[in-house]
Amino acid sequence: MKIALIIPRNSSEKEKSFYDFEFLSKFLFSHKYFSYLLAVPTLASLTPPEHEIRVFDENIEAVDYEWGADLAAISVRTLFARRAYELGDRFRKKGVMTVMGGIHPSMCPDEALEHSDSVVIGEAEHVWSSLLNDAQNGGLKRTYQAEEPADLTSFPAPQRSCLSRNMYFSDIVQTTKGCPFKCEFCSVHAFDGQKIRNKTVDQVLTEIRGIVGASSGYKKKSIFFADDNIIANKKFAGELFTALKPFNLNWSCQASINVSKEEELLRLMKESGCGAILIGFESVSEDNLSSMGKGVNLRHDYIGAIEKIQSYGILVHSSFILGYDFDTKDSFDELIHFINEANLLMPAINILTPFPGTKLFKRLEREDRILHKDWSKYDAKHVVFRPSLLTTDELLAGHRKVMRELYSFDSLYKKLNYYLDIDFWKHSNEVDPIKLKYRLLFAFRLCTLLISSNWERSKFILKIIPKVFHRRVRISTILTLMAYNDYSYAL
Repeated sequence: MKIALIIPRNSSEKEKSFYDFEFLSKFLFSHKYFSYLLAVPTLASLTPPEHEIRVFDENIEAVDYEWGADLAAISVRTLFARRAYELGDRFRKKGVMTVMGGIHPSMCPDEALEHSDSVVIGEAEHVWSSLLNDAQNGGLKRTYQAEEPADLTSFPAPQRSCLSRNMYFSDIVQTTKGCPFKCEFCSVHAFDGQKIRNKTVDQVLTEIRGIVGASSGYKKKSIFFADDNIIANKKFAGELFTALKPFNLNWSCQASINVSKEEELLRLMKESGCGAILIGFESVSEDNLSSMGKGVNLRHDYIGAIEKIQSYGILVHSSFILGYDFDTKDSFDELIHFINEANLLMPAINILTPFPGTKLFKRLEREDRILHKDWSKYDAKHVVFRPSLLTTDELLAGHRKVMRELYSFDSLYKKLNYYLDIDFWKHSNEVDPIKLKYRLLFAFRLCTLLISSNWERSKFILKIIPKVFHRRVRISTILTLMAYNDYSYAL
């Protein structure tokens, strides 16, 4: 069979989501997209060689409906569900068997079946082979669901050769699945389970070699580890970080805040090339943290944790949620004050979004607080539920205020100077470190942005250009911050 593996784009061309990351591309002088969905190369690796595979990622290329696919497999996240349904409808009209999988169809299978012939509920590892046999023999079932979670040690590495990898900024690797925490707003434990499952270290190293080895013909060494919490299995994490050292990678990851207590792991992370850790702080309100089930955060001093992690030269990326039940109009200024005090450089500020399948969605639905199910608006910048102590307009305005104050050029300049003063990037693991040609390229890009009707941007560039040739400055970071500013003021 000819199998099309498809990653949908957001259905809205005019109103882009923060998580499209397209606003970064124009500032980095690139047509690349942030990264791919790992589900696609995973499915490719599970597909027998007698089938022909072609990947269509709408974020970098159009879908070719005339390619002659026998089966279209669409990976669906909630935000992109509307577009996925449009794709499914069009393929079915052409007589192509269509299957949907991923987090959204798993949580809303009946809805997805209105636009596809079949739905994979949960992980595909145990069912993909059966699905392909059924499709080839004309007996495709309506749903496929594995009886148990996949043993990650029993399946081949994702087949990235099917991707247009030169069109992505970063590669994705996942070493573990599952999360022991039960955060009300999160669908990870609902989809992957609470038991931690991990690949072997040798499996991960095989993937890494495939990504950066000479035989791959691909020299990029920037990797994001997509584990929900990379230190969930501390013994495994320590062994992995030690084994990564010889590869000279530049990698980032997600972890829970208790990584700040693991000094040996932090040392190993830095030595193996970790440049940043994304931590979900979620809220500075203890009432909100208790309400959302984020008990792990209640046991930590945020400022102390940030300082400890960054003392190892690892940048803390942070994520916060606005709109939980105990948030008031004062919460916006409180969050701004905390982030400025902590000197967090690139905080992600999300409006609370109740995704299907989460305990939060079920609770708000019971309380008749879900405003609609237009999934394209479930993007963390629209209000899709009725807040408790705020109006929807107050929450939208508060989100806009937080974003604009944190990403104002004055705020960005102060934070950049803070990191320069402490010489934070002196041992940078950046992929394209301190080479004259890169400094010239990014300096040129800054100069092209200097000619602008945005006088605040021009002033910022004039102040920052003298620092461009300083060896401690990550110029790509400056351009990224400018992109965040542009995005924030477009809200």
